[in-house]
Amino acid sequence: MENRKTILQTLKKTLPDVYSIAEKYYTFISVMNDIKLSEREIQLISFFAVKGNISYTVNKEEFCKKYNSSEATMNNIISKLKKMKILYKEGNRIKLHSAILLDFSKNISLNINLVHE
Repeated sequence: MENRKTILQTLKKTLPDVYSIAEKYYTFISVMNDIKLSEREIQLISFFAVKGNISYTVNKEEFCKKYNSSEATMNNIISKLKKMKILYKEGNRIKLHSAILLDFSKNISLNINLVHE
């Protein structure tokens, strides 16, 4: 095996609110894992992560207003994300997979290792 040096690069981005931080995080996750999530899908996942629940009517209405979306579009995205196992149903509630759920009120630091096979 070839002995390779490691390159360390530090990036810092200041964002205005928890939604923006969540959107940036899920964009990273989407790109790094070749999931190819659309902007609206990332917005929904981010909103979901920040609010903790989108099953409540008030949260659905808030999402639609914030992102200028319709409830039908939101429901279609939820259905797609459930098929991808990003969201799942537990009882009457839809939940975000815990492996990608963070507390976005805190600063986020990611450690990404890109290694050769």
